[in-house]
Amino acid sequence: MQKTRELPKNRPAKSEAPPEKKPLAPISELLHSSPDGPVDSLLAATVIALIGFGVVMVYSASAVEATTRYKDPEFFLKRQAIWGALALFGMWVASRIDYRRLKALTYPILLSVIGMLTLTVVGFGHRAGNADRWLNLGPIHIQPAELAKLAIVLWLAYSLSKKADQIKSFAVGFLPHLFVCGVLMLLCLKQPDFGSSVVLLFLTFTMLFVAGAKVPYIAAFTMLLGLGAAAAIRFTSYRYARYVAWIDMDAHRDGLAYQPFQSVMSFGSGGTWGQGLGRGLQVLYLPEAHTDFVSAIIGEELGFVGIACLAAAYLVVVARGVKVALNAADDYGSFLAFGISTLFGVQALTNLAVAMAILPTKGLTLPFISYGGSSLLVNAAAIGVLLGISRPRRRIAPDNKKKEPQKPLEPLPSATAVVLTNAEQGAAEW
Repeated sequence: MQKTRELPKNRPAKSEAPPEKKPLAPISELLHSSPDGPVDSLLAATVIALIGFGVVMVYSASAVEATTRYKDPEFFLKRQAIWGALALFGMWVASRIDYRRLKALTYPILLSVIGMLTLTVVGFGHRAGNADRWLNLGPIHIQPAELAKLAIVLWLAYSLSKKADQIKSFAVGFLPHLFVCGVLMLLCLKQPDFGSSVVLLFLTFTMLFVAGAKVPYIAAFTMLLGLGAAAAIRFTSYRYARYVAWIDMDAHRDGLAYQPFQSVMSFGSGGTWGQGLGRGLQVLYLPEAHTDFVSAIIGEELGFVGIACLAAAYLVVVARGVKVALNAADDYGSFLAFGISTLFGVQALTNLAVAMAILPTKGLTLPFISYGGSSLLVNAAAIGVLLGISRPRRRIAPDNKKKEPQKPLEPLPSATAVVLTNAEQGAAEW
């Protein structure tokens, strides 16, 4: 009689059901940017160089005015150096925070900025240059419009990532974002700050386009709001006078066009290689040369080559920011990186265009270069967030949430496909 073969005790019988498989964790739970991972070194080095260069140029552009007003040629230098050190520290801190934690702070930041803008227009703002753009907290002067630019980027990134499947809807994907932007724009216009309002609108439309909003919506509202901007210039006396002076600067060189005229003269006297660092003469004639028109002093002292290198540095910042956006772990990080990159690009481009009299005078600072603590700290915090997004992503085990020693992941197609194909989709919709 043939004996039956017994199964090993440690092996389950064939009739037993296989163990249940645990459901896979969502991608958002598997991806993690380690605070110990390396950041984009080229982006970080470029920003650090810009901050250091800004301290040098603020001193060169402000020594004469500081001596005349405060009897101390290093008055502005000392303050800008302190702000620069704080900016570097803030950038380092922001780069080590997981950017996803900013989601919980989105609405508190947005409401705080709206509150500060409201305070500036109801009588609590500090008036300078015929505008109430600052809030005084003891020795510290805060410019809420600078915070508003970063706040709108944070809110748009959060909202667009949540409404990714409804972004083409007018009522859900387009109108609410335009409404929030409109509130911030109206508060900026009330200060008045026309330049910051235009930047806020440009940021909103750019991020809506990147997210995949319908191009006809963006184009229609661009034309409509463009007509509104033209009306705001034509029917506001001081704006229209400034526009007329910009059109014919030679006839208004001793009046409203004095500052842009002297700025253009500064660029022209610089030539190819410039007069040399600290040897510019336009600091004697150009008012507030260390703030919005510091690029004119750069053009005079370092020439065309210096301005070209400065423009190349900003191009590196924007290009690396776009690369970070395309490699982001999720849509939220991608939108956030695109918004921050756009913010630096549009501000640098507008400031240089104003200094060269290509655009009428606007009160927009040159990122990392112009004198001022509010702008420098906000820009450094934004760069810190961008550096945090650039850290390599690693997978986390769903059970114990511990890091696995794996190589950084490849870019997710969901975050980049929309960006790369949006132009063709928009053309098809037309």
